[in-house]
Amino acid sequence: MKKSLTRLLFVVTSLCMFQMSVMASGPVLNTAAGSGPSKEEVNNAVKEFKSLPKSERREKMKEVKQAVKDFKKNKRNGGEADTNTLLLVILAILLPPLAVYLHEGQINTKFWISLLLTILFWIPGVIYALIVILGNG
Repeated sequence: MKKSLTRLLFVVTSLCMFQMSVMASGPVLNTAAGSGPSKEEVNNAVKEFKSLPKSERREKMKEVKQAVKDFKKNKRNGGEADTNTLLLVILAILLPPLAVYLHEGQINTKFWISLLLTILFWIPGVIYALIVILGNG
């Protein structure tokens, strides 16, 4: 029993550390292979943007914000299960409040509900964590 608990704790800790490292590393541009813009191109684009009149800058920013919203909406509706989601599902079965916290990125109401359900009864905590992680909200 003690060995299995130790192994379980090791697996959960490893998953948490992997999840945190994945969340901490943002998108990486591979400029060496030529797939991303060079530093010079970025600086020129920033200078060009700053030289635009204020009204055009506002419109460009609105377009960018709309594009980001569309990207997030498409990502949510895509339904593709990536590695992060798979790890969060596994973690939701083992430690539901931790999975909700890692999914939300902060301690909020969903975290506290998950913690309360997990303390009272483990299975409702797991179900709630899975709903939060796999749901659209």
